[in-house]
Amino acid sequence: MRPLDVRRLGVVPYAEGLELQKRLVEERRAGRIPDTLLLLQHPHVLTVGVKKEGRRHILASPGQLEALGVEVFDTGRGGDVTYHGPGQVVGYPILDLNPDRRDVHRYVRDLEEVMIRVCARHGVEAGRIQGLSGTWVTHPERGPEKIGAIGVRISRWITSHGFAFNVSTDLDFFGLIVPCGIEDHGVTSLEAATGRVLALPDVEAVIVRQFCAVFDRELS
Repeated sequence: MRPLDVRRLGVVPYAEGLELQKRLVEERRAGRIPDTLLLLQHPHVLTVGVKKEGRRHILASPGQLEALGVEVFDTGRGGDVTYHGPGQVVGYPILDLNPDRRDVHRYVRDLEEVMIRVCARHGVEAGRIQGLSGTWVTHPERGPEKIGAIGVRISRWITSHGFAFNVSTDLDFFGLIVPCGIEDHGVTSLEAATGRVLALPDVEAVIVRQFCAVFDRELS
């Protein structure tokens, strides 16, 4: 197994998270650090991926966003627009996929699998929807709702960006956007799905264990 360095960083402003990722990607490429998983939260922010429709899927006005303290960032990741905020575990894997995992689709499916397993450990059945990325939970009345979003960047097989898993997230903030550009499905959180109050550090610990299992890594 390859070693994995896990850094649990608490709340990190989005711009700082971007700069940290860029630096770690270069350090990983140079072999100065092992594969690394950053786990953190961001203050209220909307991030826009490379899809050209992303900005159009922001429903709130600039004035509304300013009043709520929500920043907006264009990013280099794949995907549309999403929300990050308190109560959401954001995972940024800085992995070298060489030589045996050089498959973008497999990488995305593996990130989904991590979140599916985390849900299962909390008694929640989650899965995938064909043609859509992310991890989904089916509500008996509202139908499929996204609990975990994915937007990745892979440069010469070194990964950055990653996943966002809603634990105790204030779901009202997703009303500021069309989440991931998907109009006909809602968003949920692990607390909403379980009906229980959950400690974020405990959920992070489960994420780490499942990440190691799916990606065949061991904690360094």
